[in-house]
Amino acid sequence: MKRVLVIDDDEGVRESFRAALEDGGYAVTTADSGSAGLESAARWRPDLIFLDLKMPGLSGVETLQRLHEICPHTPVYLVTGFYGEFVTPLRELQRAGIDFNLARKPLSAGEIKAIAAGRIGGLDPIVVSNGAAVNSMGGRP
Repeated sequence: MKRVLVIDDDEGVRESFRAALEDGGYAVTTADSGSAGLESAARWRPDLIFLDLKMPGLSGVETLQRLHEICPHTPVYLVTGFYGEFVTPLRELQRAGIDFNLARKPLSAGEIKAIAAGRIGGLDPIVVSNGAAVNSMGGRP
């Protein structure tokens, strides 16, 4: 089972990501801060990380830098409603060779599952049943 780490200071956001991802067949762990997320990443070695940019304490930018040291090949999706505030430091990270993707909050459950499936794969391949796409568990993708 693919593992996804969600790092966000907002409990509602963490739980909505957890619900969507678990529904998509992923194992999920969450962290409420950048430092807790770094500890989880080191212990759990996730296959994908969703990371909020604007958090108290260790910012998403600082967390991303440190995540790159811990698990440099793990895809990271920065999820934020405040992209404009972080353009300069994010460009610096790109120039330093730190790879990431960006998504704007809020994300629907379908968007969350589509991102995860696109980056790390998902459930068994989608099959067509009675003209409608369903996954191997009978749910709609």
